[in-house]
Amino acid sequence: MDTWTTHGLPVRVHPFVTALCAVAFLAVTGCGAGSTASLRDSGSGAGVTVYTADGLGEWYTAKFAEFERKTGIKVAPPVKAGSGEIVDRLQRERSAPTADVLITLPPFVQRAAESDLLAEYSVPGREFVPEGLRDPRQRFTAVLDNFFCLVYNTRQATPPPNGWSDLLDPRYKGKLQYSTPGQAGDGTAMLLLLQHVLGPQGARDYLAKLESSNAGPIGATSPLQPKVNNGDLLVANSDTQLSLAAISTISPETMLFFPAGPDGKKATMSIPHFAGLVKGAPHAAAGRRLLEFLLSEEVQRTATEAYAHPVRIDVPGDGVAVEQLDHLLVGVDVWRPDWTAILAALAADVAAYRKAVGR
Repeated sequence: MDTWTTHGLPVRVHPFVTALCAVAFLAVTGCGAGSTASLRDSGSGAGVTVYTADGLGEWYTAKFAEFERKTGIKVAPPVKAGSGEIVDRLQRERSAPTADVLITLPPFVQRAAESDLLAEYSVPGREFVPEGLRDPRQRFTAVLDNFFCLVYNTRQATPPPNGWSDLLDPRYKGKLQYSTPGQAGDGTAMLLLLQHVLGPQGARDYLAKLESSNAGPIGATSPLQPKVNNGDLLVANSDTQLSLAAISTISPETMLFFPAGPDGKKATMSIPHFAGLVKGAPHAAAGRRLLEFLLSEEVQRTATEAYAHPVRIDVPGDGVAVEQLDHLLVGVDVWRPDWTAILAALAADVAAYRKAVGR
């Protein structure tokens, strides 16, 4: 597996809060959304049910409302859970699916595909998505790019943590929490990144030591940043999309960081939001329309409203929030895993992790 270094667009350095507030204003006023004549028709009138990992709440609200205006197709309020939990629910409903579209993080979308829970569909525009971000069998494609990070309380975590080793400091005992690997996408990413940085055994040894400070297992990531903001926690795991959205709205006392390894190098990993059509979807035609909409050039241009990068190579990743994220990523190694290989080892990796931490 290769390690890539991200080089964003030329960066104009903005004060962090000012930059995020500016983007929040754009999101509220709806700037950046264009019209898509090809998506306009009478619509089928059928609704669409989306099962999704946590995050993207405000962006979903805005984009799904726009989709309904353009097509006449309603989108029900998304069913949200941890990335693994939402795929488990699809598995339980296999004989009578209620979801039409799945949006989740890796490697759980790959697990859904390998479990035959997703239908093949070549979404228009997928040819503009890099090969590593789309399934060769056309069962899923990324719709937004996203990256693992940690967050800390800027008032109480002083000096701020910089590397993984800092989190072993006794001051974090009971004040640190991360979402559970194997259940949550961000928690799984944390385990995988540690294995990448420290090696599999090194990661297990580290997490065994960290367990004495862990406030306890939790199946989803989204509840953690509010706890960090109010001081119940000092540090938690997250992803850039989730954390930047929270910093600009409900969690102004938090800041994200990319932890350094033993060699002093900071590293993260790409954990895109992938989307696919559920096999046997009750409203498959409407689900296909929604996938087309999310990957359309017009919607991809609004990725900045979600504090994310577009995945289409023909859509520039510009806007204040994307520039700020690119600035934060300068000098950070971005790992883009082979998710097929990750999935093959995932069950064993999670089992070894649970044994190491005594669960």
